[in-house]
Amino acid sequence: MPALWIAHVTVTDDEAYGKYAKLAGPAVAKHGGTFIARGGRYVQLEGKERPRNVVARFPSLEAAVDCYHSTEYQEALDHARGASERELMVVEIEE
Repeated sequence: MPALWIAHVTVTDDEAYGKYAKLAGPAVAKHGGTFIARGGRYVQLEGKERPRNVVARFPSLEAAVDCYHSTEYQEALDHARGASERELMVVEIEE
């Protein structure tokens, strides 16, 4: 079953976060992920507002979790730590 990787982010260091983004994209693609939303317009209806919202579709929940734990993504994530406040979840899609 496909899954969505959903991140809500407040960037606190643009330069460091840019390094994260440059490395994260290829890591996501390597695990079959494709971005369907990255920082576009949004309307916050409930909860804590984060100005950057990212959604990627993966072939499965396992593929998304494997991506997160991969060496490539963890290398990217090293740049995001301390450069952002974020929440990240993976949710299976009911089709």
